[in-house]
Amino acid sequence: MDVIEFTPTPEQYGWSFGGTAPIRRVRPGSVLQLWSDDAFAGRLRDTKDRASALLDTRYTNPQTGPFFVEGAEPGDTLALHFVSIEPARDWGVSTTLPLFGGLTGTTRTATLQDPLPELTWVYEIDSTARTVTFNANESDHRIPLPLEPMLGTVGVAPERGEVRSTAVPDTFGGNMDTPEMRAGATCYLGVNVEGALFSIGDGHARQGEGESCGVAVETAMNVTMIVDLMKGGAPAWPRIEDDRHLMTVGSGRPLDDAWRAAQVDMIGWLGGLLGMSKMDAYQLLTQISESPIANMVDPNFSAVVKVAKDLLPSMRAYGGMHQRLRELAAGL
Repeated sequence: MDVIEFTPTPEQYGWSFGGTAPIRRVRPGSVLQLWSDDAFAGRLRDTKDRASALLDTRYTNPQTGPFFVEGAEPGDTLALHFVSIEPARDWGVSTTLPLFGGLTGTTRTATLQDPLPELTWVYEIDSTARTVTFNANESDHRIPLPLEPMLGTVGVAPERGEVRSTAVPDTFGGNMDTPEMRAGATCYLGVNVEGALFSIGDGHARQGEGESCGVAVETAMNVTMIVDLMKGGAPAWPRIEDDRHLMTVGSGRPLDDAWRAAQVDMIGWLGGLLGMSKMDAYQLLTQISESPIANMVDPNFSAVVKVAKDLLPSMRAYGGMHQRLRELAAGL
C-alpha cells in the first residue's frame, strides 16, 4: 500500500475545480496524509481582523490537490474514504461578511437593507478535550461545543472542460459544506476527466446544518484518507456512505431543486441496490428519508438525503466498498 504525505506550499494551493494541473499522481488503494489550510489561508487570526480588508474573495477555500488517480476515466466512480480529519491548529475563526450569508441581503438576493456588521470570532480548539469554545464578541459568554471536524470541500474536475470556483458545489462535489463529510465516511464521486483530478480543503472544526452565516469554524486540517476507484457506475451527484447511512448530496438554487436532485439520485440508488422500480423506490424513500440542509449560503445551495442502513439490511453499496475501506483504515 502506497503512503503519500503531502503538505502544499501557498504557491501550490488550488483555487478551482478544473483548470489546475495535478500536483501528484496516485494509484488506487493509496493512503494520503494531507494538510490543508483554512478557508482564509490563515489571513484571519484576531477578532480585530476584517475579511474585506485582508481577503481577495477570488482566493478562498484553498485546495490541497488536485491529485491524478491512475486509471481513472470518465464514467468511473472515485471512492474517497476519510480515515481521520483532525485540526492542525488550536484555533479557528468565523466571520460575518458583507452581502454573504443566509440571513442578509446578498448580490443574488438583493434588498435595500444595509449589510450586516462585519465581525470576526476566534474559537479555541482543544483536540484533547474534544471541544471548540465559542467566545462571544459583545458579551462575556464562553460556550464549549463538541469538536466535530469535517471537510467543506471535496471534489473532482467538472465535465466539459469547466473551471469552477472553490466556493461552488455542483455535480462534481465542491463546496458542499455538509457535516456528513467527516472521519469514517466514504465519498463517491463520478469521474469526468482522465485522472479524476480530485482535491480537498475548507476544514471546519464544527458547523451547524445550513451554515447559517456562511462561515463555519474555519481551521487548517490534517487529513488521512484512502483513495480507490471502481470502473463505471459514475453517480449523477455526490454520494456518501458511513456505518449507519447512505446519503446523496444535491446542489442548486432554489433549495428545493437541490433537495429534488438528491431525492432523485437516492431513488435511483435504492432502485439499483434493491432491484426495485422507480415508483416503488419513490414510495419507499418517502417513508424513510431524512433531509438535512448542508448549506444555504453558497452560489448553489446543498441538501442531503439520508437513508438508515439498518432499515434495509440487504443493501450493499458498491460491492461493500465502504466496509472494505473501513477495514483497511483499521489496519493503518
